[in-house]
Amino acid sequence: MELRQLEYFVAVAEERNFTRAAERVHISQSGVSAQIRQLERELGADLFDRSARTVTLTVAGEAALEHARAALAAAGAVGQAVGEVTDLIRGRLTVGMVVGCTVAPLFDALAAFHRAHPGVEISLVEDDSDRLAEGVRAGTVDLALVGAAAIAPEGLDALTLVSERLVAAVPPGHPLAGLPRVRLSDLLAHPIVCMPPGTGLRAVFDRDCAARGLHPVVTLQATAADAIADLAARGLAVAVLSESMAARHAERLTARLIEDARTPAVLALVWRGASGPAVRELVAHGRWAFAG
Repeated sequence: MELRQLEYFVAVAEERNFTRAAERVHISQSGVSAQIRQLERELGADLFDRSARTVTLTVAGEAALEHARAALAAAGAVGQAVGEVTDLIRGRLTVGMVVGCTVAPLFDALAAFHRAHPGVEISLVEDDSDRLAEGVRAGTVDLALVGAAAIAPEGLDALTLVSERLVAAVPPGHPLAGLPRVRLSDLLAHPIVCMPPGTGLRAVFDRDCAARGLHPVVTLQATAADAIADLAARGLAVAVLSESMAARHAERLTARLIEDARTPAVLALVWRGASGPAVRELVAHGRWAFAG
């Protein structure tokens, strides 16, 4: 007896019709009938009552159906198990990282994964968050570190790593540094340096400004937080950064929480829910790396 015979038997039993069963398994009706006859000869019993317009199972067929389904499920499980092992032995992963965001725990996760699965080829690409999220949805990127506004991109599984408010960062002596509180409208009187559109931090800033009918002019743009801080430290513009980005430059910049910018800037790992074992393994390493 062959697995394909069991597949045809289950198809006929569920469709109760040889023609529909043949369409389901993509072979001719005569081919299905011939294989079912051969299976019946091997078993020494009729599996179907063909006397009526609708095909029905015989007592022997009823007894065989559950076992046939179990055999097909077991065969599928074998194939899946082998496929997962193969994927982790000689697979390939494309990992995306938002431009200008060097996050050491991501590199730690990649290194730990590589040590555990040296046969998996890893490639790293940089892009803005919107394009990386689209790449994950399209399957051209397996896993990506992206920035977003409030929540991770819709339709993707996500591991949120950072969720922070926006701050205005200025050098000592700047007019904003002396204010007891800073609001988005206070920024309009000054040049602003921020990340470009397509990044999570810029999406947060633009969204909160639009919600309040404000139209700030971003005169300078940079993809790296350090570059934004450098420009602000030289008095060229007010830097709009997340809390932790600004904290790294506390010795030369004064950070003020933007009181009415309440949407958090989120940094997250994102992947498709139907991803394979290599992605699941890398996500597990990511949880470990960022938890540490």
